[in-house]
Amino acid sequence: MKKGLKLSLAMLLSLTVVLTGCGNNNNNAAKGETNAGTNAGTNAPKSDFKFGMVTDIGGVNDKSFNQSAWEALQALEKETGSGVKYLQSKSNADYEPNLNSFVKDGYNLTWGIGFDLGDAIKKVATENPNANLAIIDSVVEAPNVASVTFSENEGSFLVGVVAGLTTKTNKVAFIGGLESPVIKRFEAGFKAGVAAVNPSAKVTPTYAGGYDKPDVGKSLAATLYNDGNDIIFPAAGQTGNGVFNEAKARNKAGGTKVWVIGVDKDQSIEFGTDVTLTSMIKRVDEAVLKVSKEVIDGTFKGGTTTVLGLKDNGVGISDTKDNVSEEILAKVEEYKKQIIDGTITVPSE
Repeated sequence: MKKGLKLSLAMLLSLTVVLTGCGNNNNNAAKGETNAGTNAGTNAPKSDFKFGMVTDIGGVNDKSFNQSAWEALQALEKETGSGVKYLQSKSNADYEPNLNSFVKDGYNLTWGIGFDLGDAIKKVATENPNANLAIIDSVVEAPNVASVTFSENEGSFLVGVVAGLTTKTNKVAFIGGLESPVIKRFEAGFKAGVAAVNPSAKVTPTYAGGYDKPDVGKSLAATLYNDGNDIIFPAAGQTGNGVFNEAKARNKAGGTKVWVIGVDKDQSIEFGTDVTLTSMIKRVDEAVLKVSKEVIDGTFKGGTTTVLGLKDNGVGISDTKDNVSEEILAKVEEYKKQIIDGTITVPSE
């Protein structure tokens, strides 16, 4: 009896150690740090496919397109049992080693999220011709790279229509992260949309010099709001979070009502409808999910470029429309149809 009791206690202790180890793995998986191949938190059967993602300097929790991409890979893990992992880049110097880390570890597809990763993706793809890579927001000409870009100017035109018909001061602003062709498309479309419905409105564009500068975003927003702009559209990753924080503080203090237009995701979910006028949706998540599944299905094609616009449902405005009147929404729909049928060509720069 005593021997049996000792044996049972030993088995119980061993089981406890095993379960504790599993619990630690689940915690790491939830952070996206070490979950490649573990399939933590999913009921899908374990898959041998592994997908890696390298963020730009905006980080995975940018409430914007890095976060959208990571959420897509998490959904892929849950659906297919594939292993997924991200590496966060603190500076441009991290791009190449982070990409190489996934390639050297035999990942089936390595994503680079953001225009800034273009050169690093090109170099890594050239040096590793048997590896599959993909990039969002840039075109990399290599036979083993799938490039996905968006017609940001078309979606930005629509939120420009909303801004032009909503502003009380006839002064609205745009804050970009870095000056690049991608962000210039946001700016150009926004300005065109405002001008189409309110030629008297002035659009003031400015740039923060980075996607990871919420303090700069807050400071720029304060200046712009002080100058009479009552709506700001930031396309600047984490920098845009500072714009929301400034707007929320002002609205809480009272005085002139100010708004922010969200970007990439429905940012009213994060920041609330009291400050988010609408959001320009950029469906990075759908693109990442689609191309990643092509790897699993065996239909992945490197050397291709996919451009997603209004007609592809790749861009648009958020479904949360609490602060946009039916009349304005009707006008948005009118312009959307004209863009899709080619009656209107939205400028991209």
